[in-house]
Amino acid sequence: MNSENFLLSEKIVSPSYVRQGSQARRGHEQLIRQLLEQGKCPEEGWSESTVELFLNELAVMDSNNFLGNCGVGEREGRVASGLVARRHYRLIHGIGRSGDIAAIQPKAAGSSLLNKLTNSVVLDILKLSGVRSVASCFVVPMATGMSLALCFLTLRHRRPKARYIIWPRIDQKSCFKSMITAGFEPVVVENVLDGDELRTDLEAVERKVEELGAENILCVHSTTSCFAPRVPDSLEELAAMCAKHNIPHVVNNAYGVQSSKCMHLIQQGARVGRIDAFVQSLDKNFMVPVGGAIIAGFDAAFIEEISKMYPVLQCCLVASTSVFVFSHERLHDLQEIYSILAEELKRLASAHGERLLHTPHNPISLAMSLDGLQATSDKAVTQLGSMLFTRQVSGARVIPLGKEQIINGYTFRGFMSHSESYPCPYLNAASAIGITREDVALCIKRLDKSLKALKKEGKAARNVALHLAISNAGHMLCSGRASSAGSLQKGGLLSDSYAVVSAHSTVPELY
Repeated sequence: MNSENFLLSEKIVSPSYVRQGSQARRGHEQLIRQLLEQGKCPEEGWSESTVELFLNELAVMDSNNFLGNCGVGEREGRVASGLVARRHYRLIHGIGRSGDIAAIQPKAAGSSLLNKLTNSVVLDILKLSGVRSVASCFVVPMATGMSLALCFLTLRHRRPKARYIIWPRIDQKSCFKSMITAGFEPVVVENVLDGDELRTDLEAVERKVEELGAENILCVHSTTSCFAPRVPDSLEELAAMCAKHNIPHVVNNAYGVQSSKCMHLIQQGARVGRIDAFVQSLDKNFMVPVGGAIIAGFDAAFIEEISKMYPVLQCCLVASTSVFVFSHERLHDLQEIYSILAEELKRLASAHGERLLHTPHNPISLAMSLDGLQATSDKAVTQLGSMLFTRQVSGARVIPLGKEQIINGYTFRGFMSHSESYPCPYLNAASAIGITREDVALCIKRLDKSLKALKKEGKAARNVALHLAISNAGHMLCSGRASSAGSLQKGGLLSDSYAVVSAHSTVPELY
């Protein structure tokens, strides 16, 4: 509807009603005009009606939606399912051209405009979140691991002789596989234990650089966001080391956009040293379906080089609608809920004889020890994870001691704990974007019930075992099997049983 059509409408419906409708539409148009003029994140997230109006306006700019369009090529925006077409607002052509994701698609002016605006808004969000000197970024329809692999493959053209990637250990499969998929050999550097925290072993990284030779190292692959008790890597020190040895530095910032601390680490690393690219997940930071990432960096030419390595077209609709409704108020709420989660976990841990691990350098994830549960039974720790899942507590991670995992021929001892020998089993919970106070309250309630149930089961199992031991010892004595009794006495079973009987007044309850 344009102004001419509104005037014509006044001949059909009361002019006052039409003018009211026209003013309402101008409110949406004002928001769209601001986006086109500034290319920045809206101060307040758009309503769904504004987003849909904008998407429909853009869709009619793509050739597959032209009235009377006649397509005779092999890719003309044809879609067999109307459901799929409607789901994508008929933005079917995607963006970019074969071999260059950043190129304008001649058949899709609307989709190309949407892509350019999306990258511009995302860049603004990265700056607002703390990385103020970031120069360029682009959105890709790949998860974090494949996006990291794309960065490594681009670096290969700059460092053709390099074969190693130095990687401070983080027990997450996709970032490890990204290095294997790109054809490089990961050099795993174990973390060091500092109190409860697992931190970067900077001396070990330096030794690896000297041992392998800087020219043979493709890059250092560091991490910001991670599960406690691991904490973000020492980015400033690693960045300075990379600058000193002229080694590229790629940062896995998977869910770090929501953390001002993680973003500050990236900004500081770029200020004092070298960070070539940092990659973040769309679903973890913008609450969209899985399958998108943002590749960003401080050298626009290098980020463009990465974008040209991407070999196919893409559809950017999911990312676009998410960034237009993005609100920084969610980040402020997140910090508050993190404090609530920490308080509640600490209280619960104390009530069950456990403790909240002290990991102040991890701004997202928390960990609670499970020593008492481990003492109850070897299987109790993993059983807790199953109980929480069946009670619809998702995302909580239970980490037992001694788990071993082989990934692409590499053996990780103590897998999931980021360490070969972390001192205790523990449970993880994270205050990530989108979490609510209700989520925290329900999680704590169900965790408390699960811990109580496991302790009750453990106590019952111990009582049964004790009953069997005493019954067997009594049976052997009464039957007059001296040899057997002598063996029991020698082994200490009889004396232990009598000691238990005399020490526990609850034993008669077993009979």
